[in-house]
Amino acid sequence: MTARAAAVVPPPGPEPDVAAPRPVDVPSLPDTADPGEAGAPAGGLRGARSELRRQMRERRRLRMIALALVSLVLLGAVPLYFGFRTLSRDPVFDTLDALDVPGWATAKTVDDVSGSRWCLIECRLRERTITSERSPEDTAKVYEAALRQDGWRPWHVAMCPAEEEKGSYTCWRKDELTLDLWVRAPACVPPPVDGAPAIVPSPDPSTAAETCTGSLVSVKVRNAIDDERTRPLPSTEPTLTGEEPLPTLTGDPLGEPTSSPS
Repeated sequence: MTARAAAVVPPPGPEPDVAAPRPVDVPSLPDTADPGEAGAPAGGLRGARSELRRQMRERRRLRMIALALVSLVLLGAVPLYFGFRTLSRDPVFDTLDALDVPGWATAKTVDDVSGSRWCLIECRLRERTITSERSPEDTAKVYEAALRQDGWRPWHVAMCPAEEEKGSYTCWRKDELTLDLWVRAPACVPPPVDGAPAIVPSPDPSTAAETCTGSLVSVKVRNAIDDERTRPLPSTEPTLTGEEPLPTLTGDPLGEPTSSPS
């Protein structure tokens, strides 16, 4: 049985002719088999992130410094502005601006100052010239009422004015200040300028009346300590006006010469 089965199995024949596989071209890699270089890409990424964070911190610091400088400039500029304004602007003019007078009484205003506010060498004199659109009588009434309302009191003193002036001239006092108010009709013909032809007034009375409307207001404010009218006036008594001159010597004050002893 066993021999029959063995006879049935065919003998192994020759293997079939199978073509061999073609070799695959594999690109050669550089010989960089250093194990330390395996972590190089991760280290470079960490370095780039660190550099980016450093740059962001630097930009944030510069931005904070810029904001601080701008804040200091703004906080310092406002006090400096008001400080320079206070030094350059006399508060007396602010008081005159606050007078309750109508708009027609302040059609044009020109200010002038001289001297020192702290009375160094010379005390300050404030002068304001105002053009009013109405008559001197109406203008004087509104300015006198405004001065009383602001706390000024009429000051009846000698040399107010020092010379006789046309129009309304009054003097006032308030705290440490004195004020002269002069309201008069405007000058119809301005004074001639050197080298310019003289202006001849119009012969037509109606035209002259139209050009001479309104009034002029002069305000002078001084410190009371610098106003000579606050001090006692000098006496005119003859004995205080001067001293008697020295008597004239008629003879020789040394007398007759004496003979020297021999």
